[in-house]
Amino acid sequence: MTRSELVVLLAQRFPQLVQKDAELAVAVLNGGNEQEIAVATHADQQTSNDIGHGGCSGSCASVTVVPQEVPQSFAPDPTSTVSVFRIPAMDCPNEENDIRKALADIDGIRSLRFELAARTLSIEAPPPIQEVALAAIRKLGFEIQPVKATGESTPPSGFGDFGKALLALGLAIAAEGLDFFAPDTLWFKGLGMAVAAIAIWFSGISTYRKGLAALRRGQLNMNALMGVAVTGAFLIGQWPEAAMVMALYAIAELIEARSVDRARNAIKGLLALTPETAEVRHEDGSWEEMPAANVVLGAVARVKPGARIPLDGRVTAGSSAVNQAPVTGESIPVDKTVGDLVFAGTINETGTLEFEVTAAADNTTLARIIHAVEQAQGTRAPTQRFVDRFAAFYTPSIFAIAVAVAALGPWLFAWSWMQALYKALVLLVIACPCALVIATPVTVVSGLASAARRGILIKGGVYLEEARKLRAIALDKTGTITEGKPRLVATEVLATAEPESKILSWAASLAGHSDHPVSKAIATSLNLPENDLADFTAIPGRGIEARLDGHTLILGNHRLIEDRGLCSTEIEARLAVHENQGRTATLLATEDRVLAIFAVADTIKESSREAIIDLHRLGVTSVMLTGDNVATATSIARQAGIDDARGNLLPEDKLAAIEELQGRYGSTAMTGDGINDAPALARADIGVAMGAAGTDTAMEAADVVIMNDDLRRIPETIRLSHQTHAVLWQNIALALGIKVVFLGLAVFGNATMWMAVFADMGASLLVVANGLRMLRTSAAQTKD
Repeated sequence: MTRSELVVLLAQRFPQLVQKDAELAVAVLNGGNEQEIAVATHADQQTSNDIGHGGCSGSCASVTVVPQEVPQSFAPDPTSTVSVFRIPAMDCPNEENDIRKALADIDGIRSLRFELAARTLSIEAPPPIQEVALAAIRKLGFEIQPVKATGESTPPSGFGDFGKALLALGLAIAAEGLDFFAPDTLWFKGLGMAVAAIAIWFSGISTYRKGLAALRRGQLNMNALMGVAVTGAFLIGQWPEAAMVMALYAIAELIEARSVDRARNAIKGLLALTPETAEVRHEDGSWEEMPAANVVLGAVARVKPGARIPLDGRVTAGSSAVNQAPVTGESIPVDKTVGDLVFAGTINETGTLEFEVTAAADNTTLARIIHAVEQAQGTRAPTQRFVDRFAAFYTPSIFAIAVAVAALGPWLFAWSWMQALYKALVLLVIACPCALVIATPVTVVSGLASAARRGILIKGGVYLEEARKLRAIALDKTGTITEGKPRLVATEVLATAEPESKILSWAASLAGHSDHPVSKAIATSLNLPENDLADFTAIPGRGIEARLDGHTLILGNHRLIEDRGLCSTEIEARLAVHENQGRTATLLATEDRVLAIFAVADTIKESSREAIIDLHRLGVTSVMLTGDNVATATSIARQAGIDDARGNLLPEDKLAAIEELQGRYGSTAMTGDGINDAPALARADIGVAMGAAGTDTAMEAADVVIMNDDLRRIPETIRLSHQTHAVLWQNIALALGIKVVFLGLAVFGNATMWMAVFADMGASLLVVANGLRMLRTSAAQTKD
């Protein structure tokens, strides 16, 4: 088995491994079994994730890198079950890693699967081990709810979080009133403290639980800092302010969590576009409406004009225009007829369609897109990793400054001890890194969702950010630059005694009896009635021969005409013209003369020309890599405006070309079908699969999937990457700028805890709102 064959095999079995390191893939496959390869894959994913320290709303703990999910055994365990639980406070990768770390030492857990967007955790383990795992999670301060078979979690007891927070706010206002208006007596003071304590309990019990768990682990997260600050304020007599701060913090945190959910769940709204029922035909020909989830593969379903298509399928009867915008981002409806694919969630506009179901309801193209984006939300983009590392240094540093202010303020600035302690507590609230750490994931997730809505499936924040660095892009020819479907582009009937209509009829008859793509293109384009043939013979690698109307006719390539001794200088010259334009010439001849020449070509998409112009505007060099001959490659490249064309390339040649382009230009992308170009896709900085709607392997293998086969989506992705990068640094500047201003006010001015909580949570809400702007980004906004 050759090196390229090994990589192609790996692309099918272990696409993530091939994506990251093709050389490692080959080495492992040559010397290891599938279990070793799977372990290597997980190790590689762990290296690439590079999860650092940081925090966000809910529990912003600094975290230790925890190994990614690796099954303890590949053998089935009949005692293990998979149970799904909802963890309402788990809304960022830091909570996920806290939980992973807590469960790492529990023997018997075979796998963990986190879905941050849904805030769920699937645990595969024997039931007793699951109970141990749940106890460990609760010990961290997290509430955990079992998810029913229907997919709905058990509702929490009591009234909702917003109700508790609003009640706490009312009590905090009452405590402020008692402190301001009530007589200064011990009884009223005690009543005010009790009301404030109840307000803190309602709004902050979850914060205290998680904060204490973090302090026991030696971590300084948002909850720990807030718990220390509020408790300290209460103890030094600022109990009304402590209650108000905790209530406002709880409300702001809930608003922030809802905003983050909006970004994370933006793409999931597409699921609502898929009908819950489908009209399915029984064996007796009758039709029945049934839940789409119950429809089996191979069943025939029907969708009427104006209705949404419930499942993926292949059309078996009817024709219609279908609006595919939810899946491919195309704004213009696509004509569908027998043999064409249709996708769940798209809209049937004009005629009734019957189609054979090709994917279950939970495995449709739309469902896989949503799942891929959900997985991408868990990855950490380069800017996010930088922010996490910065936050890991920043939080302890500010805590140390707060301790120094409390201890040294009275000596250096003649403050009272109460003043110094109060300023230190204000510093702790301001110091929380929530706004800084949440600035990146909400922007990246919004960018991923915005891209998916336009038919661009980006498999992680790293690719969304890195796309702006592309300096060269390699393009496969067939199906990427060209339509991928041969078409008759020129017909020459040579001087002869036979009428032209008869010659074309003969050509259509012979071509219609051949399965070769070139012959099919000729028959389809001529679209003439076919006549019965006698003595039909296929000549492998040359063409076909048959008798018709008393003539022996051949339809074949240049080589067949030469073999029959029918070539001439004139015909050679005519063929050269077509071949120089990248066309495939087929000739119709009798036993003694050539009757006609038919030129077939894989035509260039108009969108490809526009895309290449757009890439050049962005400073990206375009290179075509194809297995076709050099003349065809050069002709297609010239028509499309591509900078460089290379033909006669085998898969390993394309791999070498990618390495050469990376050395010459820097960051390089490869665009192909995700399988035949696997070595090049693996080696490129970003692998892009074209025309992948309904293709499982391409969706698995590529870093970016263009769902509508439109090359213009690539420059659009690069522009979206530039915009995402700009918003990321706007958010970082906002978060740090507000922190610096209020830190100065806290130390040298008169900042209060009220101001501190508004500064912290206000900054968080600002960066979330700025990040959510990416959801409103349209295709027009990504253009110059």
